[in-house]
Amino acid sequence: MPGVNDPAGAVEPNDRGDFVTALQRGLDVLQTFSRANPVLTLTQVAELTGLSRGTARRLLHTLAQLGYVRQDGREFRLTARVLNIGYAYLSALDLVELSRDEMESLGQATGESCSIAVLDSTDVVYVARVPSSRIMSTALGLGSRLPAHATSLGRVLLAGLATADRDSYLATAALEAFTGHTVTDSAALRAELERVRTQGWALIDQELELGVRAIAAPLRNRTGCTVAAMNVSAPASRVTLDSMRSELLPQLLAAADRISDMLAKQM
Repeated sequence: MPGVNDPAGAVEPNDRGDFVTALQRGLDVLQTFSRANPVLTLTQVAELTGLSRGTARRLLHTLAQLGYVRQDGREFRLTARVLNIGYAYLSALDLVELSRDEMESLGQATGESCSIAVLDSTDVVYVARVPSSRIMSTALGLGSRLPAHATSLGRVLLAGLATADRDSYLATAALEAFTGHTVTDSAALRAELERVRTQGWALIDQELELGVRAIAAPLRNRTGCTVAAMNVSAPASRVTLDSMRSELLPQLLAAADRISDMLAKQM
């Protein structure tokens, strides 16, 4: 799975002479729709993408004719057809199929939610998830994106980057504070990533959301490269930091090692 854990994987317009700007703009339009913006007008799409109204109109109507967008009066929304794009990626991802049984076993053994994510630019993207049998406030599904710096999954993935890629991330990423616990200083984050790289796991204590703790471990291919990360998350009100380390971590590391062993035979 080359390039999965690669924040610099996107092609820049000047990198290749055959770069298709129109395709880039069409994808930009699709990505303006989100949980926060499920329905948008033409004006809003133009403002969010920085495109002219004329360009945004042509792109929206093209996407509507292709079935990816539905128009209701002045408003536009995505259709279920966009799921075909994400499903094509997931169906080709051996990682998801190989990890399914281990994730379910880990979730059952711990009673907590278990997730796998890959790195995309400065975010982690969830590609597999087994939810907790207990209710948590965080609603996450496949394709959900979270900032890498404030998540256990992201810390593991960032720690697994080549030094130059990690330096590039630290030099450019906006380290937003989500709670009073979030690490927002690049020097402090650099030190934390080095610690994660050395110890082989990451523990987050309420940095993304108050009341939620998570611990993550890397999933590696046959060359030892980190291609994804798997975590277990739990409410801080029920699970202490000590129990995260003493009880959840050994089970997580064992499951991650077994998945990595399977990946080594495939990748």
